[in-house]
Amino acid sequence: MEFKEKLLSLRQRYSMSQQELADAVKVSRKSIQFYESGERYPKRSILEKMAEVFNVSLEYLVSADELFVVDATEAGGTRGRVSAEQLITNATALFAGGEMSDEDKDKVMKAIQEAYWEAKEINKKYTPKAYRKD
Repeated sequence: MEFKEKLLSLRQRYSMSQQELADAVKVSRKSIQFYESGERYPKRSILEKMAEVFNVSLEYLVSADELFVVDATEAGGTRGRVSAEQLITNATALFAGGEMSDEDKDKVMKAIQEAYWEAKEINKKYTPKAYRKD
């Protein structure tokens, strides 16, 4: 189940309107609409507030891959989001038709994501200071 489906399900289970949830996590009702339609993802801080409101773990609310994309977006904007989504798509293609367990797939994906962040950190030194987001 994707984040947007989990969010709608949890909100309905708690009998909350979009406005009530928006007030609880301090965003607009329109933002909640965007999250539930899948048009946008909230920032990590908003995800953490939602997990708290619904009394669930962050890991339940979003998958590791979704959280990776959220973090990449916060770190690198649209370019970071696109890069992270492309990495996940390409890495997922490696598993097509394979005989690998879900646990092993998760370990591989985590290792790829860690390598992504390490490469970003290493490449910072080659970015001109004017363009760095330190």
